[in-house]
Amino acid sequence: MVVSRDKTPTAQETFLQMAQAAGLRGRLLATIGLLILARLGIYLPVPGIDRAEFAARIQGNQLIGFLDLFSGGGISQLGIFALGILPFINASIILQLLTAAIPQLEDLQKNEGEAGRRKISQITRYVALGWAIIQSVGIAFLLVREQVALNPGPIFVVETVLALSAGSMFVMWLGELITERGIGNGASLLIFVNIVSTLPRSVGQTIDLASTGDRSVVGGIVILLLVFLVMIVGIVFVQEGTRRIPIISARRQVGRKLYLEKSSYLPLRLNQGGVMPIIFASAVLVLPEALAGFARSETLLRVVQYLRPTGPTPWLYVLIYLTLILFFSYFYATLILNPIDLAQNLKKMGSSIPGIRPGRATSEYIERVLNRLTFLGAIFLGLVAIVPTAVESATQVRTFQGLGATSLLILVGVAIDTAKQIQTYVISQRYEGMVKQ
Repeated sequence: MVVSRDKTPTAQETFLQMAQAAGLRGRLLATIGLLILARLGIYLPVPGIDRAEFAARIQGNQLIGFLDLFSGGGISQLGIFALGILPFINASIILQLLTAAIPQLEDLQKNEGEAGRRKISQITRYVALGWAIIQSVGIAFLLVREQVALNPGPIFVVETVLALSAGSMFVMWLGELITERGIGNGASLLIFVNIVSTLPRSVGQTIDLASTGDRSVVGGIVILLLVFLVMIVGIVFVQEGTRRIPIISARRQVGRKLYLEKSSYLPLRLNQGGVMPIIFASAVLVLPEALAGFARSETLLRVVQYLRPTGPTPWLYVLIYLTLILFFSYFYATLILNPIDLAQNLKKMGSSIPGIRPGRATSEYIERVLNRLTFLGAIFLGLVAIVPTAVESATQVRTFQGLGATSLLILVGVAIDTAKQIQTYVISQRYEGMVKQ
């Protein structure tokens, strides 16, 4: 096999390793098998439910559509894996927020090393179980209230809660198996597959729409596909975009040996929060309609109409959406990166930013740079969130309505991270081969 001497392996080397290296091939097969198993569980039905009636009643429900995005249609199918990885994702977000607020959790994460991270992972699992039970109870009572349960009663509620909670915990275990024995992050790949599973239906509907022969429809489809292509390219650049702040390490003398200054850089990502600001903003916008639906309040439903992109005031929806994305971008950036801690760590390592004094001046400088990057990243996220929806409304091509900004960001982000892990494995195999030679 021809081995590239470059740091990044070539596509030929990567595919040869995937086909020939037993370790990488085994990990890929394990990942594919576990993902297929997770998808099959969605089609194993929860007993005692009239599915046809349920599908008719949830038609056009924004909350169900939002949850279906991450469960691959599991909520509308009502399989035993309907909740999927959602409770674990929610639990992870809750733990991230609590870590910034509770000193004990922050100490576990920062000072306890691997043992602390294992403890936080265990707490996350317990929170995921509790969240799965809460969501299962809500779904069970929703089924009873909508009169789609064949034998409504306490036994039906208990059976539904047990089936959905157990299925969610099994999917969480599959995700951990993928992370440990497969390729990539298990939870991210499960969401990735769930989103990809909706593409064949959208592509089929688009082909049927194009087959009508209407030139305006065909032109609208071409424009929409070009917009998606431009968005994907932009997402790749922004996800990989970093601001490199130069770092200089001080001279050190160990015994009689003098170590000279070393220059490196501190990478600050343009989009620190990834897809999370859009997810938070979308959830906040969906919540009022969900509450109005549960309360069955006509007044609330009339108010909620103004918070829809197709409502009487779409400009108000866009303004609120962009404001929420901007807010959650800054909020999430402060959770991920703390300028004060970063400045202290640089000072402890004897490193500094050229022209900036260590300590408070360094933290203020990093905070200014981080605020500017976060603002630019939030503007980009807002464009990604609004432009596809606006183009769909202008072209009247709504076959890709499920594939929105959140879906695109998740698909591109997970694909990039998984490709990097495969490349890392190929590089490790390359050096192992050199050592053996």
